[in-house]
Amino acid sequence: MIGAVERDASTAAHDAAAPLMKRATYAAVAVAALLIALKLFGWVLTGSVSVLSSLLDSLLDIAASLVNLVAVHHAVTPADREHRFGHGKAEPLAGLGQSAFIAGSAVFLFIEVLHRVLNPVTIENSRIGIGVMVFSIVVTIVLVRYQRYVVAQTDSLAIGADELHYRSDLALNLGVIATLAIGYLFRVPLLDPLFGGAVGLWIIYSAAKIARLSLVQLMDRELPDEERARVRAIAEGHPQVTAVHDIRTRVAGPTAFIQLHLEMDGGISLLRAHEISDAVEAQLQAAFPHAEIMIHEDPAGIEERVVFPPRTAAR
Repeated sequence: MIGAVERDASTAAHDAAAPLMKRATYAAVAVAALLIALKLFGWVLTGSVSVLSSLLDSLLDIAASLVNLVAVHHAVTPADREHRFGHGKAEPLAGLGQSAFIAGSAVFLFIEVLHRVLNPVTIENSRIGIGVMVFSIVVTIVLVRYQRYVVAQTDSLAIGADELHYRSDLALNLGVIATLAIGYLFRVPLLDPLFGGAVGLWIIYSAAKIARLSLVQLMDRELPDEERARVRAIAEGHPQVTAVHDIRTRVAGPTAFIQLHLEMDGGISLLRAHEISDAVEAQLQAAFPHAEIMIHEDPAGIEERVVFPPRTAAR
């Protein structure tokens, strides 16, 4: 009975996370579309490579956010007959797509930077460019705060990746403002393309970071050591659990999967072993509300051997 209640609690947590994640993706697409229109206007009037670099970043933002929208829609879809472990890996796949988009933009930006270094141009209408970037910062701050709230509630990798590069946009936009202001005051035309090149390097770094986070999930890497230690401590905290072994964990999108073996007195009844297992599962579910938990009961002192299938002869 306890296990059924906890599984219902896990389902409820999943159902609560789904609308939050979807609203976050809608908000990201809407903000990116607004910023693209503003920055395109600013770039046309100023011809600034710095503004162009920010425009390219926003174009990538909307592409990545659209990928996220599709990925999150699949990731929050409940498990079905063909996908018994859910659709969570749609999120890290989206993360890889984001990293490809982000890295690809840097190539175009570096080409424009090289052109402007060889052919310096004084930026015109710097005040318009600065106004556009100030507004962009305000809108981005609102979006980032909302995304951080959603990530705190859902542990979503896709929303977290989106929040990461929108957060990096804040530093980028501040740099654009500084570049336009200094270039306008001191007439330094090379400052604009050099800043654009620095932004390109930052874009490459961001792409690598998102790709690494995505690969961690796609390769079914274990939860961090401190989280695994927490799982062990909770399981071994039950007075009738003798030991815990074979803890296995992984993450797929917003859902963590935790498997472990509980060792108990071999003389107790199967019903009592089941009750103890349910009690441990309840405690683990409370600590990891977005986790799917599977527990196997073992009699204490029975050594388990892992037997691999025999190697087949080469034909």
